[in-house]
Amino acid sequence: MKNNHNTPASVDNNHLLEAAACRVADGAVMGRRGFLAGALALGFAGALSACTGNGSSAGSAAGSAAPTGSSPASKTDVRVASLKGPTSMGLVGFMQKAGKLTAEGASEMEGSGKDLINAYEFQMMTAADQIMPSMIKGDLDIALLPANAASVLYAKSKGAVRCLNINTLGVLSVVTGDAAVAAFEDLAGRTVYLTGKGTTPEYVMNYLLDAAGIAGTVTLEFKSEAAEIVSVLAADPQAVGVLPQPFVTAAQVKNAALTAPVDLTKVWERLAGDTGSQLLTGVTVARAAFVDENPDAVDEFMREQSASVDAVNADPATAAKLVVAAGIVEAEPVAAKAIPACHITCIEGSQMHDALEGYLDVLYNADASSVGGAMPGDDFYYQA
Repeated sequence: MKNNHNTPASVDNNHLLEAAACRVADGAVMGRRGFLAGALALGFAGALSACTGNGSSAGSAAGSAAPTGSSPASKTDVRVASLKGPTSMGLVGFMQKAGKLTAEGASEMEGSGKDLINAYEFQMMTAADQIMPSMIKGDLDIALLPANAASVLYAKSKGAVRCLNINTLGVLSVVTGDAAVAAFEDLAGRTVYLTGKGTTPEYVMNYLLDAAGIAGTVTLEFKSEAAEIVSVLAADPQAVGVLPQPFVTAAQVKNAALTAPVDLTKVWERLAGDTGSQLLTGVTVARAAFVDENPDAVDEFMREQSASVDAVNADPATAAKLVVAAGIVEAEPVAAKAIPACHITCIEGSQMHDALEGYLDVLYNADASSVGGAMPGDDFYYQA
């Protein structure tokens, strides 16, 4: 495959995931040389459900007490951190129920039907490297991270984290104004513009192009920001780009000629679904010590996260109000339209194990450092 790029493989120790431009949301993946693999893009004018620097905080201030036990009669303070973007969208119903998020006109979302026993602090950060050190030091209990960043955290913490679930599948789509592009294989013979040289987007595209048998016919041209790709698409109706949600939706709102005919999550399922792996964006991890000491609190968190994901996917219009109130996306119409395309989910147990291990294996084969130098052990995958 032919790769043309105008950005270096790394920028200091930070790599971009799917783009950080025009202030859109989500990202952070680990690249070849960086401890972090991505930066987030924040709210531009701004769905699948199974189980279900300066970071801004949604919830109490960052100095909550450490866990105090998890019997039904006691209350545990659970400190949760996530990234601004699709990986946090599924939490907004939970945050509302915990009294940490309100929005004008937003009715109470459907929940688990059970009262909360424990107290929750939610913080949203703009980059994974704001979260990972706090997990290692024990200043946080649970974190929603890019899938490969979680694997790197497992390695850096010497196995001291557990993956509870997959919270977001892939968020990348092919975007173009050319009606001739209707399937992934239609990329043959074309130049595709994307961000993320030396990071997850490149590894994913290379894997899928090879699986589709068209790798040698496609030129990947890398840009430093998603905004550059949108500019190329606006200037040339036949140009083809790969963008993440919710940037895809925001770009379509600005340019009605653009369509997103190919969802890379569905392409992965078609070409590699028999392996059990899936294209992933985010997972939920917890400190192993917290899991061991507070099993009931972990169970409650997972139950409420699952119920929140279900509610968000069932009622994007109400969820969009909360997403905007949380500062994830700026415009309700963009958030409401983007939510179903963000593949917000909650996959646990053996299905999580197979999907995540298969995805990490693809990244490991592309660049072992992107998952921490080695595949995580079986103890990484939480089994309730």
